[in-house]
Amino acid sequence: MQWSAEGIVIGTRKQGDSNLILEVMTPDRGRCLGLVRGGRSRRQQPALQLGNHLSLTWRARLDEHLGNFNVEPIQLRAAHLMQSALSIHGLQALCALLRLLPERDPHPRLYHALDVILDNLEDPLLAGALIARFELRLLNELGFGLDLSECAATGTQDDLIWVSPRSGRAVCRVAGEPYRAKLFPLPTFMKASELRETATQDLCAEDVQAAFNITGYFLFRWVYEPRGLTWPVARDSFLTTWARKTATVA
Repeated sequence: MQWSAEGIVIGTRKQGDSNLILEVMTPDRGRCLGLVRGGRSRRQQPALQLGNHLSLTWRARLDEHLGNFNVEPIQLRAAHLMQSALSIHGLQALCALLRLLPERDPHPRLYHALDVILDNLEDPLLAGALIARFELRLLNELGFGLDLSECAATGTQDDLIWVSPRSGRAVCRVAGEPYRAKLFPLPTFMKASELRETATQDLCAEDVQAAFNITGYFLFRWVYEPRGLTWPVARDSFLTTWARKTATVA
């Protein structure tokens, strides 16, 4: 069995004295693991850092085996990402979220979203908005998509400004006004159909924080709590650093 693909490093762990088990996110094969022989060597270690973009060849005798990776670097982002606490925590949070996906289950949109985010982690507002949108997409691909296209009460597609914590559906201004204290504010940028539509000129820290409140609530309620999983500390670390950075910018 053999295949070749590009992938982004999302994790490593030691295997024996000199080898590494490499975890990558690929566009067509999803989250994959494989053994890199000699992966702890000085020659290979720089390429096998979180966030790096690699060319991969995977081989195994049977498809269900762990298999071996041969790797070649395409884009070595790690050294640059490690220069900023915001980038480090953002990268770690994204990697933790991707581990919610089943192994070898293709999610090309999440792969391409990850690629975009890793190139924009230096901009606090944009990075925050992109990661919030990433979490929204992750919920959708796990089967828990929020419906932000029309009002849960009236069916209208206009003036959608809240999200129901019960149903995960949008609520328009008129229908939600009597219950506003119980609803999440819905930032406009969360309703964009594509990740690339998120633009800095339309963002503010309050809207991005509101988006994280929504995605965090539903990730915990629909994913982490039912599965009995530990909440990712990396996400909290990112939000703490992000809040400090955006307050400084403001």
